[in-house]
Amino acid sequence: MAINPQENETDTFVLSPRPLVPRATTAPDDAMTTDYENLGELPRSYGRSFLFAIARDPHTLFVYWDIDWPAVFGEHPPSDRKVHLRVLWHEGIEETTAPVEPLAGSHLISVTHARSSYRIELGYNEPADVWNSVATSDVVMTPPEDVGETGPIDVATVPFHLSFQRIVDAFRGSKYDGDAIVEILAEMQKHADKPGAALAAADREILRAIDLSFSETDALHRSRLRESEDAFATRQRIESILGFGASSPM
Repeated sequence: MAINPQENETDTFVLSPRPLVPRATTAPDDAMTTDYENLGELPRSYGRSFLFAIARDPHTLFVYWDIDWPAVFGEHPPSDRKVHLRVLWHEGIEETTAPVEPLAGSHLISVTHARSSYRIELGYNEPADVWNSVATSDVVMTPPEDVGETGPIDVATVPFHLSFQRIVDAFRGSKYDGDAIVEILAEMQKHADKPGAALAAADREILRAIDLSFSETDALHRSRLRESEDAFATRQRIESILGFGASSPM
């Protein structure tokens, strides 16, 4: 139903074979252009010194920076018109340097050590024997060379609905005091999951104190994870049970 567009004293509701749109709401084609199509050029820099590094592989780091170079250089730009990336290994030990084009914005740089920590520093020399630091990245870890060997894993149901402090308090003063919580739970649950096995009264009391049930379903999942020989399948099952996706290599 629609209202008759003709304005007179006898306006009534009438049936129409097509929608009736008031002329005031129509717009020419050129007015339909959205605002985001006319934003103009993006700025070369957003006015802050920013340097980010991430490992691409065990021996390569990807480095990205956003620097307002005119503000950094001022009236004394480097004579060689270059800036340099310094690779700092461990506690600031300089491993290597690489000249880069300031406006490039990114660079791939090689590193020596896998499974190690690095920082990347960006700066320039002016005068030639004076280092001027512009920005430094956070610590970045390179991944290991090889995939870790498959071995036994600890599988435990941790009661995430309880506070960490309450769980710690439950074990305090027991024979487990000071041990890793997941290792404690894994060992106790591994024993409890065995058919016909019985926990000691003290252990059962601890698990009861942290509201940890002995569900047959949970016990079955834990047993399957422990007995799996396929590392990838084990990882998939762990992620499925815990409810999260693929984790990072680190």
